[in-house]
Amino acid sequence: MVTASPLLGTLLHAFGAMAAALCYTPQQKLRGWSWQTYWLAQAFVCWFALPFIGAYLTIPRLGEVLQAAPKSAMMITFVLGVVYGVGGTAFGLAIRYIGYSLTYAIAIGISCVLGTLTGPLISGALRDLLTKTGSGWVMSGIFIGVFGTLLCGWAGRLKERELETDTAAAQTFSLTKGLLLCLVAGVLSAIYGIAVNDTGRPIADTAAQFGAGHWQTNVVYIFSNSGAFLTTMLYTLWLGRREKTFGEFRRVGEAAQGALPVNYAMALLTGCLWYSQFLFYGLGHVRMGQFQFSSWAIHMIMLILFSSLTGIVLREWHGRSLRTKSLIAIAFLTLVFSVIILTYGNYLGEQPATP
Repeated sequence: MVTASPLLGTLLHAFGAMAAALCYTPQQKLRGWSWQTYWLAQAFVCWFALPFIGAYLTIPRLGEVLQAAPKSAMMITFVLGVVYGVGGTAFGLAIRYIGYSLTYAIAIGISCVLGTLTGPLISGALRDLLTKTGSGWVMSGIFIGVFGTLLCGWAGRLKERELETDTAAAQTFSLTKGLLLCLVAGVLSAIYGIAVNDTGRPIADTAAQFGAGHWQTNVVYIFSNSGAFLTTMLYTLWLGRREKTFGEFRRVGEAAQGALPVNYAMALLTGCLWYSQFLFYGLGHVRMGQFQFSSWAIHMIMLILFSSLTGIVLREWHGRSLRTKSLIAIAFLTLVFSVIILTYGNYLGEQPATP
């Protein structure tokens, strides 16, 4: 039995979100690899290899856990992981049409709300949760966080427009296509939160019965992440075949001599950072007490928060207009405020009832 500690849980979620915010920075060091080559290499690490390794190292009597856990929960969680992989592909395509900032803000905003509330709504637990002490703070924090996320997207779009000098990039901008893909990405990405928090919970509970303690969520990733890997693998293999890039796994062009070991190292680093978010997510989730459903919202909001902070530290906003800088500052403070409110609501939920 894991003791509820919302403050510690939020801190662990922060570590996971920080890892997620940094996981694509190694991509800047790649040379001689196409997107699909890199994406498949890092996906193998974070979606396939590490979930099995992590579960093997942290779940006692893993074989017995897998035999005892409900087979229906395993299958549903795997299928939802497959669907989540489709959402990730839609996310990447949306960036092409409306840019990184708008895609991130809209898709994550949708995922934040749906991934947090859909599970309790379907199970019928949401109404009961909303009657508990602190629930008003939790719900307010979720929607303030979504508002802050949209502000980040607006500020990011202003920054991109100020930097936009490539007419070809401007010609590919399509708000209609981008918004449709963001809707698909947001809805399907929310399914991952449902897979881990809801359909995968019987698997985690079984692991807890065998002594997994706060590591119990790691067994769920075997199914949710391998499902996402299947979708990713099929798509990247199709791209590799169409564009004839399979040879990049063995060699790179003359202009990128010596880059192959670095590329593999960067893919490994990306995969480890990406998986770290799941590792810390699980550790934080089991400590959130009766408002565990808010874990997905906290993670998503902190992901945007640390992504924005990373951009500020890397001076991505240097030289932008006062309007743009002011907007990202307001968005940053809004996200911080939402995390404080969410944490306080979870804290209130764990306080003993007043006689």
